[in-house]
Amino acid sequence: MPLKRFNPKKIAPPNSPTYHHGIEATPNMRWLTIAGQIGRGPDGKTPASFEAQCEIAWDNILAILAESGMGPQDLVKTTTFLTRKEDIVASRNVRVKKLGDAPACASTLLVISALAAPEFLVEIEATAAKD
Repeated sequence: MPLKRFNPKKIAPPNSPTYHHGIEATPNMRWLTIAGQIGRGPDGKTPASFEAQCEIAWDNILAILAESGMGPQDLVKTTTFLTRKEDIVASRNVRVKKLGDAPACASTLLVISALAAPEFLVEIEATAAKD
């Protein structure tokens, strides 16, 4: 049985079509927790632009999902950390680009003062589940 998504009519709808308020996983599903992914490429370099960093972070998440036999349709929850509020729209745009037509998952976005290193502009963590 696939993940079940919830947007109750008794509460305000999500602020963006890129997430749902709740996701239910069925018993006996395999769970995958993905550590926060930053915009550092396989070459160890971190590009200066937000969009490039965000794309790398999502590429990392997609690679981890694939390695585990999962895909974006199996995402249950993501948490995105940004260091600048002006990057919110770009973050949503990159998310849509990278996840394509996969069903949206539960999501939280935070704007924080800093990440582990000053060059990091975005970090994304995720949880996925699959039968």
